[in-house]
Parts: sequence; structure tokens; C-alpha cells
Amino acid sequence: MIPHSLSVLALGALLACSAGAHAAQAAAAPEAPAQKRSAREAYTKYEYRIPMRDGVKLFTTVYVPKDAARPYPFLVTRTPYSAGVYAQGEQRYGVDWFPEAISSSRELEESGYIFVTQDVRGRYMSEGAWQEMTPHLNAKRGKGEGQESADMHDTVEWLLKHVPNNNGRVGIWGISYPGFYTAASIIDSHPAIKAASPQAPIADLYMGDDSYHGGAFMLSANFDFYSSFLPQKNPTIGNKERSRFEYGEADAYDFFLKRLSLPNILASMSAEQRELLEPTIEHDTYDEFWRSRAITPHMKNVKAAVLTVGGWFDAEDPAGPFAIYQAVGKHNPATPNALVMGPWVHGGWARSDGARLGHVGFDAKTSEYFRKEIQFPFFEQHLKGVKPARAVANVTAFETGTNVWRTYAAWPPAPAKARTLYFGANGTLGWQQPASTGAGYDEYVADPRKPVPFIGYAATGVPREYMVSDQRFAATRPDVLVYQSEVLEEDVTIAGKVEPKLFVSTTGTDADWVVKLIDVYPAEYPTPAMERKGNDTGPPATKLGGFQQLVRGNPLRGKFRNSYEKPEPFTPGKQEALRFDIGEVSHTFRRGHRIMVQVQSSWFPLIDLNPQSFVHIPKAKPEDFVKATQRVYRAPGAASGVQVMVMPAH
Repeated sequence: MIPHSLSVLALGALLACSAGAHAAQAAAAPEAPAQKRSAREAYTKYEYRIPMRDGVKLFTTVYVPKDAARPYPFLVTRTPYSAGVYAQGEQRYGVDWFPEAISSSRELEESGYIFVTQDVRGRYMSEGAWQEMTPHLNAKRGKGEGQESADMHDTVEWLLKHVPNNNGRVGIWGISYPGFYTAASIIDSHPAIKAASPQAPIADLYMGDDSYHGGAFMLSANFDFYSSFLPQKNPTIGNKERSRFEYGEADAYDFFLKRLSLPNILASMSAEQRELLEPTIEHDTYDEFWRSRAITPHMKNVKAAVLTVGGWFDAEDPAGPFAIYQAVGKHNPATPNALVMGPWVHGGWARSDGARLGHVGFDAKTSEYFRKEIQFPFFEQHLKGVKPARAVANVTAFETGTNVWRTYAAWPPAPAKARTLYFGANGTLGWQQPASTGAGYDEYVADPRKPVPFIGYAATGVPREYMVSDQRFAATRPDVLVYQSEVLEEDVTIAGKVEPKLFVSTTGTDADWVVKLIDVYPAEYPTPAMERKGNDTGPPATKLGGFQQLVRGNPLRGKFRNSYEKPEPFTPGKQEALRFDIGEVSHTFRRGHRIMVQVQSSWFPLIDLNPQSFVHIPKAKPEDFVKATQRVYRAPGAASGVQVMVMPAH
């Protein structure tokens, strides 16, 4: 959902239509001159205001193939990011305005579909009231508020009756927030909807997607998003350009640290910029505000074939694809249900070739492969009846490290078995529980006024590459514990959840526990040339010998160790057991590499600061922020470590 400064267009239907996405595809795979034609040459554009059952009208653009020799299926995107065309500095409406491309896939556009994009309620040119993650069930629905599956049903009914030369079949797709609308639209779905692809879908904003990870607020990304995603008076036309917050600083770390507390950070924004952000911050426990917006419990009576897509390095919505895939399978066991996970940032499969991220290469144009070999055959099969050369696997997952595509019957793969990497004395890491030696713990002093940064260079927003970023800058800090294996003699492949199991204590009454799983490259390692494009503000050039690549990292806000609904303080000095999930992984640590785990108590400003005193953090005062000594135990009976799902050797 969150369009940080480096990926604004990744979030709406405009991603699919953006000139940048089209240009990237053209550069990667040049077309013969005879194949080149603009969207205007091949399609006729129409604009409609489609009435819903409560009288609200939703603005909808429709692109119909000019070749009427055969009927076409619909391919629909519903979005809060405008069904218009971004041109000359603003969102343009009108049938004369055309994007350079009307699909993220050249194959789909050239094959021929009736492409439909709709402004959801309360956004841009649609009437009604917009809601954050529209609750599927809402006994107190206000005037103009709707339900996404009902709006989709009414839209499909109207399209089938009023757009000629259709074949009676409908597909839905969307990335990020439009991915949520895709998932929500197939609940009790219209029988004409035959295929749906929720891509980077938000499933539950609190549970691991945009807003909170492990109960910690995702500060930097949400600040950037809500400072530009503003309430609207609808319908209205005119300049709808996204504004960017002016930090006045080269580094968001400095900007946020000067303000320290969430009340002071909010005070730096205008009232309009705060309006949608404040409820997100105020509801810092998993209360009814969040429960009512979780879509997964309602994913029932799904009739369409589903292809859920996500990226291993999606900073915005890493949990959503797994949650939607699992919910569809649980509630609709007879429905075709597939999952694709590639080495991509948020929406990267639609706007890039997917060959690398930051310093990490993947040895192939993975996005092009997905668009041509998976997404295109999926829609062709279910919307046109074209038999694919090979069936889409239940799970297609790119395995980083070895850089190969794997297919599985389910996720997590059945052969993967749980094993624990235990912390040992002197920073060691291994498969055996440590013997009782020395103090049996490691400790550090965490100071919220000197927090551990999440990247090793200055930036505002959330750089796309942070999820594979070099962690050497953190490994040298005294407030970061580092545990490292011996050099691996054989490959170690993990596929599934990464779950820290810690025994800890703190001298404070609250604490964050950030755990990072890291791939340490050999001292001698080839360094490819870094290619810079446009305003790329990625990592500085570096030699990859000894590179510490982040594989997965996430926090647990300690007050939520037993419940996200009822926070509990720590008793200073009392040892407590923590077990939490930091995300899914498909990665091979290669022979000659090492496995590393880092533990720390801040990750700033990716997540907000924990004052380390048990207070309501959205209202915390500067004097609430105190130093604390954190201990991580590694003794028999209190052996801390990280559980991973290990695959058999290939």
C-alpha cells in the first residue's frame, strides 16, 4: 500500500499503465517495428459512471479492442489511486487521454482484453465514502459506505450488459491496495468472475503488512504514505498530483530522532496529512478497528481461480500474499489456488526486469519470466479457454542464493523440517544447544536516543533494497548482538517461517527485540558493476567480500509477547521466553558462506522508538524514553536461537 519515495507508481492501477513500466519492458525485450503500436491505435477508451445498488456511482474507464472480429474477456482493476491518466503533472480524465500502456504485460495487451479500471468509493471521480481496508461486515455502515464484493458484483453485472463484444468472462487483478480490492471482490463472487490475481495484497494492516510488524509501528513508510494519501471531496477533477513531504533533512534518521516521540512527529505534519495517519497510530493494539478490517476470515465462496503474487523483498506487504493464499485454500478447497513468490520489491514484477536488487543479483530477468510464463497463461486459460503449455504449479517460489525457481505442492514445502540455530558463547551459532559455560547470557545497553539505524547510509523514505541491505554497519555497534556460524561445508536451504525463540530480560518495563537472519559472503567474492538509473538513491558502491546480506528481519514489541490485544509490562530483571515469527523465506546459504543472526532493540526509523518504559507509546513524552540493559540467555533450559525450516539437500 505504501508508496515510499522510490515506488510511488507501484501502488495503483497506474502502475500497470505507467510509462516507466512500459519503457522497462521495451528496453528489456525490444519489439520488431511491425509489432509496435500504441494503446490508442489498438483500443477505444470509454468512461462510465456505474451505479451501485445503493445509488452511489463509481467512475470507471474501459479500454475496448478496436478489432471486433472476436469477443473479449474483461480484466478489471479497482483502485484508490485513480482510474485517470497521469500526464503533465496531474491526473487527467477524459476519453482523449491515453496512457502509453494499459497493462503491466505486453502479452496481455497484445492478446486482447477489455481493460477496466475503477475508482473505488470516495476516491477521485467516484461517489461515496472511502474507508481504510473496507470492513466486509459492518453493522453500522455509514452513508455512502459500501462493501467491496457487492460493488464488484454490481460492476460486473453492468459491464456484461452495457459493454458489447464481451465473452461473458471477467478477470480481476491489482497490486497492493488494488490487491486487497481484488481479494475482497471475490468473496461470494459473481459467477462471471473466472480468474483473480491479488498481487502484493494487504490482508491485515496490523498483522505484518503495512502498519505494524510484531506490534511495532512501521514509522517511516507510513509517514511517507499518509503525508501524501489525503482525504478527498468527491467526485472532483483537477490536479491530483501526489505531494511529497519535505523533510528538510538529508536523512530521515535525523529528522525523526530530533522529534523522538510520536506526538512530536505528528506535529510536523499538517492537519490534512495527519487525518488518516492518526487512527493508525492511536490503535496500537489489535482491537476492533483492526479486526474488522482483516479480510482473511471472510475469504469464502470464492468461485474464481486465484493466482496470488508476492515478493520476498516487498517492504510494504510481505505477509499479505501468504495470508490470502492460505485463507483461499482453507475456505475453498475445491477452488484452483496458486501462489507465486519472486525476488521482488513491492510490485517489482510489473515494472522491472527483476534481475537484481541493490547489490544482490538473481541471474535472470525474473519479472519477465513471471509475466510471460505464469501470469499470461493463467488469464488466457481461465478467461479465453487457451490450454497452457504447462499447468501453473500450486506454488512457484524463487529460491535466492541458488537463484532458481522451485515448484511445490503447497507452502511451506512438506519436506522442510524445523531446526534451530542456537546462540553460543563468544558469538557462535550452531545446530547444537550450548553447554553451560560462563555467565550464560549476552547483554547490551539500548538507548532510544541513539537507536540502531535500519540502513547504513542516509536516505528518506524506505529504500527498496533495505531487505537485502549490507548489515556490516550494524555488526560493529555495541548495542547489537552478533552470532555467526562456521564456514558452511554444504549448502543449507531454508523454506518457510523464520521463528526466533529467545530467553530475555530487561531492566526496563518494555523492550523491542529485533532479530535479523543474515547471509555472510566469503571474504573473496566477485563484485559486479552497479548500474544507476534515473534518481536511483540506492546503496553506495561496496565490495561484496564479507557482505552481510539481510535475508529476513523483523521486530517483536515486547509488551505484546503474550497477546497483541492486551499488552503486559516486563518485570525488570525477570527472564521471559519469547517466540515470534519474522516472516517467510526461500533462501540457500551457499557452501563457503556463513549464517549470522543479529539481535538489537531498535531499527530506526523503519519502526518507531520504544521508550523502554511501559506507556501508551502514541502518547509517550520525551522523558519516558530511557536506557535499558537487555540480556539474551544461552544456557541449558534457556537456550536462545532461531528456528528455520530446512530442506533436504538437493
